[in-house]
Parts: sequence; C-alpha cells; structure tokens
Amino acid sequence: MLAAPSSAEQIIFVPGTGNGGGASPSPLLLARAKAALDFHSGRVRNRDLLAIADFSKHSRDPRFYLVDLRNGHSSNFLVAHGKGSDPGHSGWVQSFSNSVGSEATSSGSYLVGETYFGQYGESRRLIGLDAQNDQAEARAIVIHPAWYVNRQLIAEQGKIGRSQGCFAFAQEDIGQILHRVAPGCLLYADKA
Repeated sequence: MLAAPSSAEQIIFVPGTGNGGGASPSPLLLARAKAALDFHSGRVRNRDLLAIADFSKHSRDPRFYLVDLRNGHSSNFLVAHGKGSDPGHSGWVQSFSNSVGSEATSSGSYLVGETYFGQYGESRRLIGLDAQNDQAEARAIVIHPAWYVNRQLIAEQGKIGRSQGCFAFAQEDIGQILHRVAPGCLLYADKA
C-alpha cells in the first residue's frame, strides 16, 4: 500500500473541468481536511478519498478537489457556492452561514450520505459534522448537478451560477463525482 501524500505538492493532478491552474488543493486546506478525517474517524467509513471545496477561489476556477489518499492522485472540478454567500454575485464567497433560509454555503466537515433522485436528478445527501454546518440536513444541503455550472457561463459572464447552499456540479462531471464521492466519504469545505 502506498503512503498518503503528506503535502499538497505530492498530489498528482488529473484534470476534470479544470484548466490546469491551481491543480492541487491548498496545503492549509489539505492539512485541515486530513485533521477533520482523523477527528471524525468514528463516522467516516471511506478513509481513502478526501473531497475538498476551496471556497477561497473564484467560482470560474475548478475548486473542488478529489484527493485519493492511497496514491496521491488529485482531480479538480467546478462547484457552485450558495447565493447567500455571494449576494452580489461576484463569484467570490463572502461569508458562510448555517442558518435555515440563508441560501448560503456552510464551511466544515460533511459526511456523504445516501443517493436519492430529486428535482435535479441523481443527487447525494450530506450530513454536517461540525457546529458550523450541523443544519445541513434541515437545509437540504446536497451534492447535485446543475445547468448553471458550466464552461459556457464562464465564457459569457466570467463565473458560474450560484446554488441555494448546495454543492452543485456540471452535468458532465456529476457522474464522476457521485461515483467517487461515495456514501461514507468526508467532504471538507472552507477558505484557505
């Protein structure tokens, strides 16, 4: 078995919707995500993969990382943030919120839950593990595909659309996301 990478520099990039820029997660977020994986080890069954959303990056940039801790490979994807986190639709997360009705993104550790079929199609539930995201289920914060996450919107307006707090992905990426970010994985979201 291969050793897990100890730094972001040891992660090998495999492109998703990414353009190659900023291909590795921030070393700070990687360290926080690994610490969260250890802290929540009693609830996280799949310890081979980390999903990391780096909301210190602009929405036009692939900022959702899948890090395979067995071999150090990483891939990145576009992901939307919530309207309440970016009221002026600048493309930057201004703030996080855990409040019902805020339509904002919440930071912290999430346990990936079961698959369901909802208004956006195949989606996956998320369970907030920290005080700053423990309302995720009540707020219906999930992983789902969305038409407003795509390269065409970036070309037209310089950013992707916003969700109601969910982790929304491009239609062409959702299959890979749902395949790899399976129930029992840890998803960590924050700013570096």
